[in-house]
Amino acid sequence: MNVNDTEVIFSILAKHGYERTEKMEEADVIMANTCSVRDNAEQRIWGRIDCFNQARKHRPGVVIGIVGCMAERLKEALLDSHKVDLVAGPDAYRRLPELLEAVSPGHPQIDVMLSREETYADITPVRLDKNGVSAFISIMRGCNNVCSYCVVPYTRGAERSRDPRTIVMEACDLFSKGYREVVLLGQNVDSYLWKDEAGQVNFAALLRMVAEVSPELRVRFSTSNPQDISDEVIYTMSEYDNICKHIHLPVQSGSNVMLEKMRRRYTREWYLQRVAKIREVLPDCGLTTDVIAGFCGETEQDHRDTLSLFEEVCFDSAFMFYYSERPGTLAARKYADDVDIETKTRRLNEIIALQGRCSLRSYTADIGKTFRVLVEGPSKKSPDELCGRASNNKMCVFPDRKHKAGDYVDVRVLSCSSATLICELAE
Repeated sequence: MNVNDTEVIFSILAKHGYERTEKMEEADVIMANTCSVRDNAEQRIWGRIDCFNQARKHRPGVVIGIVGCMAERLKEALLDSHKVDLVAGPDAYRRLPELLEAVSPGHPQIDVMLSREETYADITPVRLDKNGVSAFISIMRGCNNVCSYCVVPYTRGAERSRDPRTIVMEACDLFSKGYREVVLLGQNVDSYLWKDEAGQVNFAALLRMVAEVSPELRVRFSTSNPQDISDEVIYTMSEYDNICKHIHLPVQSGSNVMLEKMRRRYTREWYLQRVAKIREVLPDCGLTTDVIAGFCGETEQDHRDTLSLFEEVCFDSAFMFYYSERPGTLAARKYADDVDIETKTRRLNEIIALQGRCSLRSYTADIGKTFRVLVEGPSKKSPDELCGRASNNKMCVFPDRKHKAGDYVDVRVLSCSSATLICELAE
């Protein structure tokens, strides 16, 4: 989502005469678009700010700005440090040209007001992707779930959906420019809902609308919420070949005690029932997840519950982290962060090791199968190989000198690692 926000920012600034540069020493304005979901992301940004200020010593007058979620959460700290000139939250991007114009020595500018309407629906993002094949489309902003560990509702505000007509128009524009895949983005895409005098459009209906732009345009989406993903969405995915068969379904914990404390609003049993439905309707659907080790009060039994869920589901891959307290969240106010760092690290490593075995099992099961792959470009290891993702989101690498980025090719899986399918062109 931060990538898409950055694309929106570049579009807004370009209309006011700003040009993007990849070289910091050439920039008159240096900005970092930030995330506050995890503490290590924020710590990296403080380091980047120091780097920006070192650059400014050689070029007085350079404006340094922090935008995005960290700007919203740490506005006072950022300004009090006297290291930045501009602080703009996720709903203030339209004001960036005005704020930059107003910056002067000793007069930093700030706008972190959250909005209940802003979706940037009329902004055509400046695409940052390198291959011109896949692009992000933001379909909604904000979140209403207020999970106890999560800072997003406080930094990105309340949930609001974007007019589906503007989403379809953006997809059509991308397809006409040669893009062959769009990724529909939202903090919780399954709660997408647009209402006007013509009626209402839910996420399943939006999926159909985008899929019907062209059968040659792949459609992906992220992120789903286990409590909200509906049978209608699952069956809609089965009806369209160009809706990719992959769902990222964050579980966070396999323990009902932890899920309740996290305010996830579903149980372990509900999650497994959703997985069973997905695999009944979409047998070859890729399934990935997020998990947090060492949340407040987590016991060894809670941890074992997470391990057993991972064993049962056998995810293709997972984003795995140990809990880091985020100031201002319900968990920070209500619960003690009482699992020591050694225990958190051990539990996380156990999950990582288990997921590594599950990933290898999942990828090995694809040996001998044939997949249609959207070529993304040369592989990292060899110019004689291409790479691209199958519908299930697994990366495929195969020798090929005939095709190029944006082509569809059929490949047969010969072998694998725990993260890559090694293939050949299918006859």
